[in-house]
Amino acid sequence: MQKIKIGGLAGLSYLSGYFDRDGQEALLEQIRTIVSEAPLFQPVMPKTGKPFSVKMSNCGPLGWVSDINGYRYQPTHPETGKPWPEIPDTLLDLWCEVAPDAPKPEACLINFYETGARMGLHQDRDEQMFEAPVVSVSLGDSATFRVGGLKRKDPTSSFRLLSGDVVVLGGEARLAFHGIDRILKDTSTLLKNGGRINLTLRRVTPAD
Repeated sequence: MQKIKIGGLAGLSYLSGYFDRDGQEALLEQIRTIVSEAPLFQPVMPKTGKPFSVKMSNCGPLGWVSDINGYRYQPTHPETGKPWPEIPDTLLDLWCEVAPDAPKPEACLINFYETGARMGLHQDRDEQMFEAPVVSVSLGDSATFRVGGLKRKDPTSSFRLLSGDVVVLGGEARLAFHGIDRILKDTSTLLKNGGRINLTLRRVTPAD
């Protein structure tokens, strides 16, 4: 696991090629099963109702949603009203490896990026505790990942995330601003029609 210090912040780790091609294909099939039960939906910005450029779903006891009323975690799909499917064991095993001292994750966000989609700089701060890291898995086309400091205007650095890569934002970097600048078309053959899937594991509530 390569540890990277960005903007003076420690705690960002980068695991290049953590999942090999067979592992990526197996994980993709699990995500397809999840999405068949909890279909992708279009989140929108609070207040304005402007659609995100990504579509999303979740798995785990809680799922992150964004709508006109705000950002939040909830136990059910916003359209079907059904509980989210369980987090696959493959992702729970990953969590145990990179965050062995943290309580188990309660949410796994599934974001689907088409070629023109992006995600502006943001902090993951809708959780009730920040001691556990955020663990991110990339599947499909490569993406330019940008990360900065604890303030939006802090200097940023960027690097490319390939299919199978894992990023861990923990410690000082847990609340670092980060985002996806662009998706690099046709850089992977994992997804038949291209695009990128990002899986983000998070602990939401304090441990008992």
